[in-house]
Amino acid sequence: MSENQTGQDGWSLEEARQLFHIHRWGANYFDINEAGHVVAKPLQDNGAVVDLTDIIEEARGRGLKFPLLVRFQDILRHRVEALNAAFRASIAEYNYQGSYRGVFPIKVNQLREVVEEILDAGRPFQFGLEVGSKPELFAGLAIQNQPGSLIICNGYKDAAFIRMAMLGIKLGKTVITVVEKIEELRQIIQISRQFGVEPLIGIRVRLSAKGAGKWADSAGENAKFGLSTTELMEAVQILKNEQLAHCFKLIHFHIGSQVPDILTVKKAVQEAARFYAKLHKMGFNIQYLDVGGGLGVDYDGSRSAYDSSTNYTLQEYTNDVVYYIADVCHNEGVPHPDIISESGRALVAHHSVLILEVFGAIAKVTPQAIFKFGDHEHPLVNELLDIRKNLHKLNKLEAFHDALERKEDAHQMFMLGLLELVDKAKIESLFWEIGQAVVQCYKGGGYVPEEIRKLEDSLGDQYLCNFSVFQSLLDHWALGQLFPIMPLNRLNERPTREATLVDITCDSDGQINKFIDLNDVRDTLPLHQLNTNGNGTPEPYYLGIFLMGAYQDIMGDLHNLFGRVNEVHVFLDPDEPAGYYVEEIIEGTTIGQALMSVQYDENELKRQMKAQIDEAIRSDRMKPSEGMRLLDDYERGLKEYTYLSFHP
Repeated sequence: MSENQTGQDGWSLEEARQLFHIHRWGANYFDINEAGHVVAKPLQDNGAVVDLTDIIEEARGRGLKFPLLVRFQDILRHRVEALNAAFRASIAEYNYQGSYRGVFPIKVNQLREVVEEILDAGRPFQFGLEVGSKPELFAGLAIQNQPGSLIICNGYKDAAFIRMAMLGIKLGKTVITVVEKIEELRQIIQISRQFGVEPLIGIRVRLSAKGAGKWADSAGENAKFGLSTTELMEAVQILKNEQLAHCFKLIHFHIGSQVPDILTVKKAVQEAARFYAKLHKMGFNIQYLDVGGGLGVDYDGSRSAYDSSTNYTLQEYTNDVVYYIADVCHNEGVPHPDIISESGRALVAHHSVLILEVFGAIAKVTPQAIFKFGDHEHPLVNELLDIRKNLHKLNKLEAFHDALERKEDAHQMFMLGLLELVDKAKIESLFWEIGQAVVQCYKGGGYVPEEIRKLEDSLGDQYLCNFSVFQSLLDHWALGQLFPIMPLNRLNERPTREATLVDITCDSDGQINKFIDLNDVRDTLPLHQLNTNGNGTPEPYYLGIFLMGAYQDIMGDLHNLFGRVNEVHVFLDPDEPAGYYVEEIIEGTTIGQALMSVQYDENELKRQMKAQIDEAIRSDRMKPSEGMRLLDDYERGLKEYTYLSFHP
């Protein structure tokens, strides 16, 4: 059906867009097509449209199992271009006299394919890298191979870190070492002289302005990194004493990741610009003002100052950064510095989608009744049957309270040995059936009592998903970060179930029970009833978790030894029949690799299993042919994906 047409039950594609808010958080990179499938638009309205169900079929055709991460590399390029275009527009609007050079903070997504794509897209803009550790610097020096290429070195540093930064300067790169504590400055000066180069020095200042959102403590006077005003004065005196004042090239600040409120950005930029201006008037010809990261992503589409959203656009962000730096510099009578930003989340969040396979559901109320009720039921069963029968003429809230009381009475009687198991099962089944009917009576009404809202949540299904929250969605588990989640097909059908998502780890925390909503956080997600095939097993049903590109690739752990997931990279190409192609497949962690990561040697495991099977054959507990077959199964299994397989 077309987006304005409605199905037999009055459901339309526009209602699907509204229900899952895809038109708000999707940033015009994602939509729903007429077939009811989610599509990706990596160049928004200026390029090919990719049907995610086609990607699923191609992956299955290539033998890939789920969960599957899909990367749209063209979205990375589009985000880099959009960020630079926004800054250029702001610079032109406010007649700003400096330039803009962005850097990508590798910590947000260190994967080589991601970093190289960003650098390639950013080459016309002299885009650089930000590194915060020795491994990141080693990678950055190698792949950032253009003369004059910009690398910002943040984080605490030892002598080896600083030596590598000096090597970068020797190679003709613009490697700026940002001082996080006074001792680093002395070490930078000493090592630079050993190398025979002049260092490029930045200083991170601790602003009084505090951040906002989940990472608010990254800034302020008690921040982990940076120099206080007193320490800053000590640092500039050291530079003067060492005749290196001209090496002071950059002032840096950072107010935390995912800043939801633009007022926070405005205050911090004004304060940092004032630091720059005062230092310039003291004789320090500082070239760069680094405004750090913090440019947020609207994960929930609410366009608010809530933690998982932002109350500003990209253009508003760049406008405020450029305007307030220019305003302070004008008032102080100092030249405009070149602006550096370290936006990572805003560049990479949109480019990857995690596709989950649902393989079952646990429901409180089964669609078909499994109990037959006779004339000689337990009194509590009869009372609940009476409530169910007369619910239409009872006070609904009172009826629910009565049903709840019967359920609690049944539990007490069971604990005392006075209630049989089958009666307990009948009572629980009737209770949930009555509860569902009560919830339905409140649908579409005005005021809904709090306990009825909680009842509705507890009536939700649990959809069993083949993935690990701890590997693929660590920020949700650890920080309560919300991500957009929705079905990838059947969106031309009205969702009839409310569900939470549970993973396959042996951990009660391995679940998703908070979902985005414009007004509040939802405790359940609207989904479709699972269809079954001829043998009663569920047909494939796929969900997408969106905006996964920032941090989730790197921070996942090996809980239950579920490793990295399979992934495919999608590139647009007008010469391809579909307008795109899958360029690269990166296979996820095998069982053997996961075991090796915790010091189990694969060959030793095989040897130990062979010894046990040989002993079983010798003692006639197993036939030789059976033993060899089972040993082959074990050894072949070590090469398989760590996740469950439902389509061998």
